[in-house]
Formats: sequence, structure tokens, C-alpha cells
Amino acid sequence: MGQDTSSVRRNLTRFFNAIWYGGNPLGWLLWPFAWLYRIAAALRRALYRRGVLLAVDPGVPVVVVGNLTVGGTGKTPCVVWLAETLEQRGLSVGIVTRGYGGKTADWPQWVTGDSDPGEVGDEPVLLAQRTGSPVAAGPDRVEAAKFLLERCKVDVLVADDGLQHYRLARRFEIAVVDGHRGLGNGLCLPAGPLREHPQRLETVDAIVVNSGGWECGDAYRARLSPVRVVRLGDGEARDLDDFTGSAVHAVAGIGHPERFFALLESAGITVDPRPLADHATIGEGDLGFDDAAPVLITEKDAVKCRGFAPGNVWAVIVDLAFDGDDGDRLTRLLMRRLDLQAKRK
Repeated sequence: MGQDTSSVRRNLTRFFNAIWYGGNPLGWLLWPFAWLYRIAAALRRALYRRGVLLAVDPGVPVVVVGNLTVGGTGKTPCVVWLAETLEQRGLSVGIVTRGYGGKTADWPQWVTGDSDPGEVGDEPVLLAQRTGSPVAAGPDRVEAAKFLLERCKVDVLVADDGLQHYRLARRFEIAVVDGHRGLGNGLCLPAGPLREHPQRLETVDAIVVNSGGWECGDAYRARLSPVRVVRLGDGEARDLDDFTGSAVHAVAGIGHPERFFALLESAGITVDPRPLADHATIGEGDLGFDDAAPVLITEKDAVKCRGFAPGNVWAVIVDLAFDGDDGDRLTRLLMRRLDLQAKRK
């Protein structure tokens, strides 16, 4: 049943991607619904801006990292980068996230690196593992923030994927854009990939363009850089270049799996691509093949299969690497806007 559901989701993703990014004219049949979605999104935001709907200030500065489009853009690596950057300056960071895909009925949830991703979602577990920061997950970011702050004191809260969650007051907004796909056909859901009108980008504090050539004013440019490849069975670490010239199976259950496959191919690896739906449940059958070739998976997928992965399964660990001094410029802007000072450790 789970495989059937995943297959349906994957086929739907392909169908809509053909409309949103491939120029399929069927998108214009959905155009009236896109206008209704755009109007509803704009009205909701206006109600918060005018104070008709009230945003809740949790009592500490909130930085929101999100995207304008559905699907993967690289915001989770951006959250990791942000948490690590602030921690390096002696600031304590808490992370709140939606917990998409988590099956628990008891939200919000406290998340650690050992939490069950089936209960709390894969991204929260990944964030807890990578950053070591306190993480709270829940569909209601305000309740998740209160839940976290009741348990620990932090200097900054980072909200993962909260750009449209206006009930949580924020001091700084970062929008991450996939530089290869940009904003697609520029239309709102369901005719296009946009959650809000493109003009929304004019109101955020910073735009991070992840790879590709998409241009947008004074955006900060970055790319996903592989830092190591870790075997799930015993934790052995290698460089991605160690797989250059090899043929591998690549499994990816992320929003834009083609980006993962392209990353491997750019390292001179011959890839047998096996895309899954974003946040898909991964079973042993997804990692088993008829040969002994290495199986490379994403870090997000790795948190879901550490207990049963065969010995030839490796997780590719990536960091967000900024071009030139863009990372330093963004950090200085953030510290200034939040009126924060680095603390001595």
C-alpha cells in the first residue's frame, strides 16, 4: 500500500512538474484556480499586515527560512548553515519546523537525532542530527516555538519552511530559490509552483539562490557542496571523489531528486537514478538491487533507513557553500537587523 501511494505521488509530481517547469499548456486550464489561490494568499497576508489577524511574538528574534515554490529548493541546508553560523558566534539557536510526514497525533514534538522520523518527520531528525540545536516540530509553528522555549533558553529561533506561516512573528526572512528551476512558469498553485505571487520576493530580507543561473537583483548565491559520504552500516567516511569512475544506484526521496543525481554525475559518477516522492517512506526493497554496486542516498533519506540499510548504502552529506563573500555579507546583515552581538565562548 505504501509503495502504491508513493508511486501515485511520484506520478503526480511528474505531471505537475511538466506543467510548472516544462511548458505543458495544460497549465492554462488551471489558470482560473491559480488566480483564486493568489487572491486568497494575498488577502491572508494583508490581514496579518493590517493587524486584523494577529501574529504572535515568541519573545526572541525569529528568522524564517522558506521558499516561494513547492518542492525542494535547498532550504534545509540553509537552516543548517544558519544555525551553525550563529552558534559559531556564541549564540544559542532553537529550530522549529513543521514535521511534514510525521504520523504522530500529539503535536508539537521534541526532536532529537534519535527520534523516529516516521513519527516526527525526516527533516526535523536531520536538523537535530546536523546542528545539535534544540528542535521542536509541529504544524503550528507558534505552538512549536512556545513548546521549545518552555524547555530551553535560546538567543534566536529559526523557523524552517515558515515563510507563509504568518502567525509566527518574524524579524528576518530568507527565501531560498532553486537557481536551476527559478519560479517555473510564474503562476500560483495549481497552475504553477508558486505559493504566493513573485512580488513577495521584494518583501523578504534576503534571497539565497541555490546553484543555477536564475537572476534576482542582489541575491546571495550558493551551492550544495558534498563534504563527505558516510556508509550507514559502520559510519565509514569517504570523499565523493572516491566514487569517481564508479557506477552507482542513486535513490532520492526529496523535492527535486534530479539535483541530487546531477551532483553525483558532476563528480564523474555513472548514475542509475531511482527517484522517489518527496518524504517517501523508504523500505528495504528501495535499497536492494541485483548487483553489489554502491547505493548513494541523500542525507534526508538516510535518517529513515539506518536500522536496515545494506552494507553498500552510503549517505551523501552536503553543506551550503556561498560564492565569494556572500555568506559573510548575509551574516553581517542578519546580525545587524536582529541587533545581535557575537558572544565570547
